[in-house]
Amino acid sequence: MLTKRKKQNEISKVSRHDTDTGSPEVQVAILTRRIEELSQHLDKNRKDKSSRRGLLGLVADRRKHLKYLETNNKRAYSALTKKLGLKK
Repeated sequence: MLTKRKKQNEISKVSRHDTDTGSPEVQVAILTRRIEELSQHLDKNRKDKSSRRGLLGLVADRRKHLKYLETNNKRAYSALTKKLGLKK
């Protein structure tokens, strides 16, 4: 589960300014962290179908945010994918 402290650490890594919580970069970072944690959960609990469905929704949401960022700000997109270790 993503605690408040973990979420704040992810926000501080990629935020544009101090009070930034809604930029696409921040949203992608938070979604990436949630995806990683849910993937670890599913490695242990293979029959948890509802969590798997939630994971697919998170991945789709992250893909939409990344696509938006790629079309509107290519420089920020490439910096974010390098920082988070995402491949495209």
